[in-house]
Formats: sequence, structure tokens, C-alpha cells
Amino acid sequence: MTVATPQDKANILSEALPYIQRFFDKTIVIKYGGNAMIDEELKEGFAQDVVLLKLVGMNPVVVHGGGPQINDLLDRIGKKGEFIQGMRVTDAETMDVVEMVLGGHVNKEIVSMINKHGGKAVGLTGQDGHFIRARKMFLKGANADELVDIGQVGEIEKIDPSIVAHLDAADFIPVIAPIGVDASGESYNINADLVAGKLAEVLHAEKLILMTNTPGVLDKDGNLLTKLTARRIDELFADGTISGGMLPKIASALDAAKSGVNSVHIIDGRVKHALLLEVLTEQGVGTMIRAK
Repeated sequence: MTVATPQDKANILSEALPYIQRFFDKTIVIKYGGNAMIDEELKEGFAQDVVLLKLVGMNPVVVHGGGPQINDLLDRIGKKGEFIQGMRVTDAETMDVVEMVLGGHVNKEIVSMINKHGGKAVGLTGQDGHFIRARKMFLKGANADELVDIGQVGEIEKIDPSIVAHLDAADFIPVIAPIGVDASGESYNINADLVAGKLAEVLHAEKLILMTNTPGVLDKDGNLLTKLTARRIDELFADGTISGGMLPKIASALDAAKSGVNSVHIIDGRVKHALLLEVLTEQGVGTMIRAK
């Protein structure tokens, strides 16, 4: 490996200038998940990336998952996790674990990492100010009229963007756990990709970035699809190329693109500083989705 010269470093910095200008004061919603939340080096790199984006004038908003951490705690209490159509089945006991992990340990760790690198992060769940209003989700069964009950799993009814907007305006970095509440105060586990997508819509974000454990969206031969349109995504749904855990991710990305988010990116969170590479350089590290 060759060592970058001072001139190389200067060239890299100058390459970032037009992107900093283009995205100055623009909102970028980032769904943080996968290996980037587990590997220590990747965790530190992510926190540094978020702080840098904020310092150069962008407004990053972080929505995090925590599936592996939830699974670890479920294993420790002798409970097996179950998924249907990419969604976690969430009974009352599992919901207690979700709230403990997402709203507690994971959220606080991300906030602490960002603050350690000079940011001003604030942790939230949708329960704070009831800003993520949810209702119970039912999945479609094998028959057209069949509905599958997966417990305390919610779909988003509405998001009040005012709390996040106030934090952005005061130079804080919101870090949001995907837990919503209904009108009676009942808590719901919500897929983090869906929360990130809806939040990007209501905040009129410039970009939605979804971090994954894959290079992006792959075709049936394992080749990376670097650019996708709504029409092409419908074809990939129909032929089964997109399935499992990718279903809510791609659906959320497509809805955001159709609802005015300028570009949606599914990137490989296993690449160190993947966030900076996507936002500040010409070399993307995943799949970009646009409505047309």
C-alpha cells in the first residue's frame, strides 16, 4: 500500500468542495445498521463521518437499528427471534427487550460516540413528545383476505418533524431509535428503514442513506446494480430478486424517492468511512435509487 503524499491529501480535500457547497444546510437522513454498528473500527469511523458532515454545514439525522443486539439479549433470556416477511415478530416480552436495547444501550452508545468526536448528539425515541405516531401493523397472508398478526409491530401513522427540526437548528445531531406510540401510549417496534424513509420525507431531506451489510442491491447473479428506478424495482420485486430483509428497505427507499427525497442510497456499511465516500466523493459505494 502506497502512502498518500501531502499533494494527494490536498487533491482529496479539494474534490469534496463542490459536494460541501451542494449539500450545505441540506438534511441527510442516515439509517445506521449492520456491521457498521458492531465492528469497533467501523463504529468510530461512522461517528467521525457524522461529525464531519455537521461541521461542514450539513444536517445529518441518524436513525439506528439494533437487530443483532436484540438477538443477543433474546438469546441470553432463552427466547428465539422470529421473522415474517423481513419483520420481527414482537410479543410483549420481545417488546420489553426492544425498548431496553434500542431506546437504551444502543441509542446511548451512538450518542456517546458522536459526542466523543466533537459532535452534539441527542438521543430520541418516537415516544419522546409522541413524535412518531404508530398503529398496529398486519402483514398480508398467503390468501388475499388473510392478515397476519406479528404482535407489537407498528406502521407509521405520522411523524411530527418539529423536534428534529429544532435540534437541527440548534446544531444538535438527532439520533433516533425506531420505537413509536399510538394514541393510547402503547409502544410499537417499527422497522428502522421505514422510520428513516418516512423521516426523510417529512424533513424534505436531500438524501436518504441506508447502510447495509451488502455492497448494495444485487441482481440474481450477484452483480451490483448501481442505479435503479421505480420501474426496475417493481420488476425485481416481481421476479423475487428482492426478498427477505431487503423488502422493507427497498420499499422505504422507493417511497422516499417518490415523495420528493432527491436521491436514496443503499451503501455498504462494511466499508470504512462509507458515509463520506457516498456524500463527498465521486465514487459511490452502493446503489442509488431515484423515482424515474
